[in-house]
Amino acid sequence: MKTDFLTYQAQTTPYPLAIEISHATGSYIFDTTHKQYLDFVAGVSANSLGHNHPKINKAIKKQLKKYTHVMVYGEFVQQTPLQLCKFLAKTLPQKNGSVYLTNSGTEATEGAIKLAKRFTGRSEIISAKNAYHGNTQGAMSVCGTEQQNSAFRPLIPGIKFIGFNNPIELEKITTNTAAVILETIQGGAGFIEPKNNYLTKVYNRCKTVGALLILDEIQTGIGRTGKFWGFENYQVTPDIIVTGKGLGGGMPIGAFIAPLKIMNCLKENPSLGHITTFGGHPVIAAAALATVKEITKNHLIEQTLKKEQLFRKYLQHNAITEIRGKGLMLAVMVESPELASKVILKCLEKGLILFWLLFEKKAIRITPPLTISEEEIKQGCDILIDTINECV
Repeated sequence: MKTDFLTYQAQTTPYPLAIEISHATGSYIFDTTHKQYLDFVAGVSANSLGHNHPKINKAIKKQLKKYTHVMVYGEFVQQTPLQLCKFLAKTLPQKNGSVYLTNSGTEATEGAIKLAKRFTGRSEIISAKNAYHGNTQGAMSVCGTEQQNSAFRPLIPGIKFIGFNNPIELEKITTNTAAVILETIQGGAGFIEPKNNYLTKVYNRCKTVGALLILDEIQTGIGRTGKFWGFENYQVTPDIIVTGKGLGGGMPIGAFIAPLKIMNCLKENPSLGHITTFGGHPVIAAAALATVKEITKNHLIEQTLKKEQLFRKYLQHNAITEIRGKGLMLAVMVESPELASKVILKCLEKGLILFWLLFEKKAIRITPPLTISEEEIKQGCDILIDTINECV
């Protein structure tokens, strides 16, 4: 199977991990040799409830018995996507959100950028250096790293970049700016939290010049940081929210969310301002609805912060320089990129799945399922500490 994988399936790096998967359940993945792996990555923050969750499976099967795809997005009234949109809208502080369901987080980013331009009548977008918002041409245009972008230029014009957590550069946000798009916590850059009310300062500057604030909640949203939305930790509410990853509980979905007065401008002048064939797919929406209901009903969000403290308690080592992030979105920082890679690969041999971050090479990603148990946290941290001891 591995030979066919390398021959017929397009690759994203020269050296994929290439574990041959048999099945997965809970916090564990199993390969075709029956080796068990404790999953500290959760499909890169996507499997909020772990693998093969019975309530997600039940919701999918129930919807499959009714219908799958029936019409392009926004034409027919379908109960499950509608329930999901209503649920998400009611999580917002302003309670008047309108939800546009997409196939992925990167498509949601694209929609959010278009919406901001259409609503404001402006074309300039400001993003942060070392940002990551997706990998399509529009989303890549607001990713602030030339390492990723240079091979694909020209990208969308009218993009400017500011330093995350640098309030001095907020003067770059002007009356020409349609929107500022930021990750609530910078992901690929190293799980960097906003400091000193930075997001509030950005929001206030946007209000002063008539720009919109878009917050990318693709990783921080859906309970991962101890609140349903990550921005709730920082006392700010954006004009547009972008979400994805953990929303689907392992199924492909995204959404951008805005007040109805903003979202309505996609309906006309021109009509079909944003369209998608499979966005809001009823089977995917059923999985997402089951996911968000389970997360909110069973105190998983509150438990996230307690589990964070367990990781911080167990991951004590001289080679660990700091642990960044919040909740179950953690980056274990070590002394060098070489040590990080060595630890990640040796842990994989021992049955613990860790991963890299896009741009910060000294980081070891820990983003497990929200359902991970205290015993599993201790087990995985023991493997990680033992491995660091071996490597240093």
